[in-house]
Amino acid sequence: MLKDDHSAISAQDAKLLFAAWKTAPAIVLAVSGGPDSIALMWLAARWRRALKQGPRLIAVTVDHGLRPEAAREARDVKRLAGTLELPHRTLRWTGTKPNTGLPAAAREARYRLLIRVARTSGATHILTAHTRDDQAETLLMRMLRGSGIAGLAAMTRETDRDGMRLARPLLDVSKSQLIATLKKAGIGFADDPTNRDTAFTRPRLRGLMPALADEGGDSRNLARLASRLARANAAIEVLADGAERYLALRGCDPARGGYAAAAFLALPEEIRLRLLKRAIDHFGYEGPAELGKVETLLMALDQAGLAGEGKLRSTLAGALISLDKGRIRVEPAPPRRGRSIS
Repeated sequence: MLKDDHSAISAQDAKLLFAAWKTAPAIVLAVSGGPDSIALMWLAARWRRALKQGPRLIAVTVDHGLRPEAAREARDVKRLAGTLELPHRTLRWTGTKPNTGLPAAAREARYRLLIRVARTSGATHILTAHTRDDQAETLLMRMLRGSGIAGLAAMTRETDRDGMRLARPLLDVSKSQLIATLKKAGIGFADDPTNRDTAFTRPRLRGLMPALADEGGDSRNLARLASRLARANAAIEVLADGAERYLALRGCDPARGGYAAAAFLALPEEIRLRLLKRAIDHFGYEGPAELGKVETLLMALDQAGLAGEGKLRSTLAGALISLDKGRIRVEPAPPRRGRSIS
C-alpha cells in the first residue's frame, strides 16, 4: 500500500500498481478528465513506456451530455492523451435521461459504452480510477442501506462485468496523492461541480468525511474495514461452496429434485441465505434478488420447515420457490401475463 501523504507517486510505485496487467494484450483506460482518471492515464502511460513492450492502452472519455463543460473536458483529455502517445476516443450517452436515479443510470451507460469499445479494440480489461476515498464512501453508502457482508466488502480490485474484466489499480491510493502526482508533473485536470452537488448521496457523505476523520473514521480506516469484510466474505463463500457440495452428495440439488428441507435447515443461517440466493439468481430471470427479500423468504422457509409438513410457494426475482413434502425446490417461475422472459 502506498503512503498516505501528499507526495507524488514514484515510477517504482506506478510499476507495482499496474504489474498485474502487464501481459494483457490491450487495456481501456476510463478517463473523465478529473484528477483521479487523469492521474490513472498519466501513470499508466509512464508504466507502459517503462515496459518497452506491454499492453496497448486506449483512453476513453464518456460524455454523458449532462454538463456543457463536458465536451471541452473531453477535448482536453484527447490533447493530453496525444502528448502521451495514446489513442483516445470520446463516447456520448445519448437519448432521454431519467428524472430519478440519474447517477446510477449514468454509471450503467458509462460501463456499457466502455465495454463496447473494449470489445472492438481487443482489450481484456477496463481500468477505472476509483481511489481509497471512493472505497470509504462506498462502504458508508452501503452501511446506511443495511447491506450484508458481501455489500460491505465494497469494491474489489478486479471484477467481471458482461464478460469484461474491470480493474481498479488505484483502490489503495488516496486522492491527495494523485493530485500531488499531477501537480509535480505540471498536468492540469477538470473540476466537476457535480462532485459537490449535495442533491446526490455520495457528495453529501463526502461532506461528512472530515468530521468522521476526527473520530478516527478516515478513508484509510474505512477502507481497511472494507478489506477485512471482503476477507470474511471470501471465507464465507468458501464455506457456502462446501455446503453446496455436502448437500449435493446427499442428493440435494436445486436443479435435480431440490434440497431436503431437514438437511438445508441444519446449515447455519448465513450459509442457507447464500445458497438460497444463488439458486434464485440462477433460476430467476429478473436479475439478482434483493438481499432483504431473500432474508424474508428464508424466514418463511425456516418457519414452514420447522412445522414439519409445512408448505410454501412463493416467487422472487423470476424464480419459483416451493416447500412441499420435505423438499425445497427452486425453478424458473411461470412468465407473468403479457411478459416475455427471453
